[in-house]
Amino acid sequence: MSEKRGDRKAVTVKIASDAALADFKVGVDNVIFSVDIAQGRVLVLLVMRDDDPSIGQWSLPGTLVRQGESLEDAAYRVLAEKIRVNNLYLEQLYTFGGPDRDPREAPDSYNERYLSVSYFALVRYDEAQLIAEGVNGIAWYPLNTVPDLAFDHDRIVEYGYRRLRNKLEYSPVAFEVLPDRFTLNELFQLYTAVLGENFSDYSNFRTRVLKLGILGDTGEKVSRGAGRPASLYQFDREAFAPFKDKPMVFI
Repeated sequence: MSEKRGDRKAVTVKIASDAALADFKVGVDNVIFSVDIAQGRVLVLLVMRDDDPSIGQWSLPGTLVRQGESLEDAAYRVLAEKIRVNNLYLEQLYTFGGPDRDPREAPDSYNERYLSVSYFALVRYDEAQLIAEGVNGIAWYPLNTVPDLAFDHDRIVEYGYRRLRNKLEYSPVAFEVLPDRFTLNELFQLYTAVLGENFSDYSNFRTRVLKLGILGDTGEKVSRGAGRPASLYQFDREAFAPFKDKPMVFI
């Protein structure tokens, strides 16, 4: 088949024929989010580095991949070493491999390249237990108070937060961090914490979510603060199944 002129754009790549092949080490960095619904905060888990480079600086929980270990197994190993939680969501986020992302890549240093395969995780705040053994510090940080992080971890957090916002708009990932039974107001507060107060008003949100037909009314009510008792709902995974592979706007 002949190609019309203009169908493809010419791409010029400068190749250094005498450049040595990169000697890569592969790491996994986990950007672990949670939502404190009571205070309306999105949190990210940080650890303080106890080794060079960037000793004493906050960073994402990470590790170098071991011999015979898959990337996903390394990501789960980092999680197991830093946090105890029964419910979590984990997916691969992005690969960061810029030549200047790690100070150990300097020619007068180790002269190696460090590739980071990042993972995005979402956990339930109320049930998460942090593991302090083997680290100088570990803490949840609200996104608006995150300090300057080691390496390019600020960029990874920013990229992960964009993924979190996007997933809330088209997937049921929110139910991974809610209790099994929840009120519609708690669901609304979670979305408000992540997407901002102006994303929707409660009345429209309630109408749109219930119209999807993926929430089951448990028949139970709960009193939390002033006002009338609120109905408790559960996420119905079977009702959501027909939508699983279809693009949809969840809110």
